[in-house]
Amino acid sequence: MIIPSKIQKGDTIGVVAPSDPIIGNNIEELKKAKQIVEKDGFKVKFSKNLFSNTNGYSANAKEKAEDINEMFKDKEVKMIWCAKGGSNSNNVFEYLDYKLIKNNPKIICGYSDITSLTNMINKKTKLVTFSGTNFKTIATDKTDYSYQQVINRLVEGRLELGSENESYITIQKGIAEGELIGGNLNLIRGMVVGKYRLKFTNKILFLEELGIETDPAMVSNFLYFMKQNEIFNKIKGLWLGNYEHESGVTLEKIVLDVIENEYDFPIIKSNNFGHIETKTIIPIGTKARIDTSKKIKIELVENCVK
Repeated sequence: MIIPSKIQKGDTIGVVAPSDPIIGNNIEELKKAKQIVEKDGFKVKFSKNLFSNTNGYSANAKEKAEDINEMFKDKEVKMIWCAKGGSNSNNVFEYLDYKLIKNNPKIICGYSDITSLTNMINKKTKLVTFSGTNFKTIATDKTDYSYQQVINRLVEGRLELGSENESYITIQKGIAEGELIGGNLNLIRGMVVGKYRLKFTNKILFLEELGIETDPAMVSNFLYFMKQNEIFNKIKGLWLGNYEHESGVTLEKIVLDVIENEYDFPIIKSNNFGHIETKTIIPIGTKARIDTSKKIKIELVENCVK
């Protein structure tokens, strides 16, 4: 495991766009986010191709990968923050310089479609990466919860996964310890087989999904695909995040429908990560421990920044 360094006030944060293009209102939202972060004492550097829309639906794969590689190479940049989510950050896999990334470890953070990127970098390099708010969201959130989580984890190095007043629900009792892996269910489902499959053995898997895009039947489809490829035979524990659908069907119900009491690992649910205002920063590749007898049922057991 490679642990990146903390950031501190005065450091430069590099912003890249590995998913959807930065167009329309996103341009002003990104500029506003830059103002917020700079007012707080950081410097912000936009990548060369940040506003590219070469393909008409995003920058092309080589442009995106060039920006990510350059930000890792740039000694001035201490953290890489993904601008927004989308649909195709996996198109950079072939063009990333994993040796360069491994030799220049630093924080990289994002969520939603960025799930593909952060999990693949962790797999290829052993660098701890981070599932957390995207850069744009700093300007569009109604509260500063998610931004404060960035400060708590990446500046102060705090280990709490959530806060005392947040509710953790036990779906299936137990105790487990393992490295964290996961993020958006749709994206993780796509990385269980094939050339760029992830390694799930002895991991704690965290999952969330966006209800307005994925109905309960499709969530079931994704989970059954994972079950049929024996992912649930490999993991040590399961941590569910936010999922809201107009039907009222919950993520925990769908999970229980799929696993059918066939597995004995602990399962917990919280509402502090996913497509929601309250996004805690979850380090991918860091060991965590689930204990369903505790109020806060999951905790980090080792540092994720140094």
